[in-house]
Amino acid sequence: MRAPVHGHRTGLAATAVGALLLLTGCSGGDGGSGAAGSGHDHAAGEAPATVSGPSNPYDGLFLRDAYQKPDFTLTDQTGAPYDFAAQTADGPTLLFFGYTNCPDICPTTMADVAIALQSVDPAVAEATRVVFVTTDPTRDSPEVLGEYLGRFSTGIAPEIVGLTGDQSQVDAAQLSAGVPLAEEMGQQHSSLLLLYGTDGEADVAFDAGNTSRDIAHDLSLVAAE
Repeated sequence: MRAPVHGHRTGLAATAVGALLLLTGCSGGDGGSGAAGSGHDHAAGEAPATVSGPSNPYDGLFLRDAYQKPDFTLTDQTGAPYDFAAQTADGPTLLFFGYTNCPDICPTTMADVAIALQSVDPAVAEATRVVFVTTDPTRDSPEVLGEYLGRFSTGIAPEIVGLTGDQSQVDAAQLSAGVPLAEEMGQQHSSLLLLYGTDGEADVAFDAGNTSRDIAHDLSLVAAE
């Protein structure tokens, strides 16, 4: 398995980002994990994204083929069922799969999202839904998710929604979103943060090589579409 390659910025020479959907190993936590940076290719090794020239308006990873918003129902941090497609139909949506004991990729991604939401127009922030689906449902109960995600509340955007379920439900949600199944008790998971527009498609995504500025820039673009 080869190491992930993080995305480059818009304006660089055309580059295939073959590692967009690679699994990222998060160090620490119970049960151990794969080494950070290990993973496998998705879609028979095809690069799911390209970064290229003036036709690409995004600072994140431009998806060559738009990802369709998945349709799944899991349990939110209040213990209520949450229909992802229905609940996120009215505005931009950011979707991430991770786990609360992750020491690096997950908290960094959530912090970048929080900073981005504080950087955009308040109307854009208020319209944006952020959904965090655990890859470690054994330990991430609704209560644990609520406490963890509350740390990233901005007071501007709606609270981040944390979702869990049994392992088969979580696996199905990952597959329906087009990301590979997490491994090592959920500790080796996709680093992809998908951004969907109101058309139900994600034309751009972010990984650990992107910044809060990239997210803010592209969120504003998608909200204006």
